[in-house]
Amino acid sequence: MMTAISSPFSLAGKRILVTGASSGLGRQIAISCAQSGASLIICGRNVERLQETLSQLTGEGHSVIAGDLTDDDVIAQTVEQAGSIDGVVHCTGISVPMPARMTKREFMERLYSINVFTPQLLTAQLLLKNRINKDGAILFLSSIAAVRGVHGMSVYSGTKAALIAATRCLALETAKRGIRVNCLAPDLVETPMLHGSGANMPTEEWLDQQRAIHPLGLGTPDDVAHAAIFFLSSASRWITGTTLIMDGGITH
Repeated sequence: MMTAISSPFSLAGKRILVTGASSGLGRQIAISCAQSGASLIICGRNVERLQETLSQLTGEGHSVIAGDLTDDDVIAQTVEQAGSIDGVVHCTGISVPMPARMTKREFMERLYSINVFTPQLLTAQLLLKNRINKDGAILFLSSIAAVRGVHGMSVYSGTKAALIAATRCLALETAKRGIRVNCLAPDLVETPMLHGSGANMPTEEWLDQQRAIHPLGLGTPDDVAHAAIFFLSSASRWITGTTLIMDGGITH
């Protein structure tokens, strides 16, 4: 009788914390992790949208923590409620185009607070309280804008580049505890946000041009979620301090 071999890509038995899980990439990462066997703790500010995400999670043992993670008290409460986890995926973040000549302090402080301070302070508290189990994983969500110039995105690019730099340093600090730290840097992904309305949103004509110049086209939320599963699973046991560029081949 043959013995079943468990997949190194499985998340069965793991507890994963996902921030920014109320929409977009955070929601899809949570859904895909649940499909891979994990129990999810999903975080976000919008309770109703978090409940929508929760309703799409397969399996059992999932929970919701609602709150604004730019608040230190909410970070502390989240760490306390999460308990022991095997991985965290930092999906909380905003992307707002702004020409450099128009940049104001308030705008910069808002982007850095959400995109840099929040994930790093949450990580700090998780480590301080020993919430991340041995052989666990920390995964930041950066952007291709951190490694390739993007018009009108100098402030945003700086926030995402900060996460890449932090990843390399954190990987050294956590290695002795067997905790891996990595980063994803996706390019344009076909999320509902990309097709929203507003003065700063791309036109369909521009998106068609982008699809044409990316050798493999634009990404999907599933593409990013599958990469996240790899970095959360034991399949990436020997990988830490790295950033995976996901851009359909446009960066050479």
